[in-house]
Amino acid sequence: VQLVASGGGLVQPGGSLRLPCSASGFSLDYYGIGWFRQAPGKAREGVSCVNSSPGNVYYTDSVKGRFTLYRDRSKNTVYLQMNNLKPEDTAVYYCAIDASGHCSVESGEEYDVWGPGTQVIVSS
Repeated sequence: VQLVASGGGLVQPGGSLRLPCSASGFSLDYYGIGWFRQAPGKAREGVSCVNSSPGNVYYTDSVKGRFTLYRDRSKNTVYLQMNNLKPEDTAVYYCAIDASGHCSVESGEEYDVWGPGTQVIVSS
């Protein structure tokens, strides 16, 4: 079981990035998927998640209206589309899966497998 998150980089404030989370060797369809982030010196924070069924998507308040999480089942990938990025979005972003099919942005404790993280820097 392996998760890979990518797509990070340096972007100016107001810019956009799309972070893919892909899986190797299994289908993401049956898992809850969460995106989390951790900024230097800060605790890990839940950003967005989607459950396996019925596919409800949740966001933390600070990213509502700017970030969109969606599944591309044909590519076995979950994307976090991030628009109107702000300096406070700077962090290492991680995707994770919950084998129960549930998801939460409140806690990462329920997640079973984590990807290695991808760095996002929002700076002018």
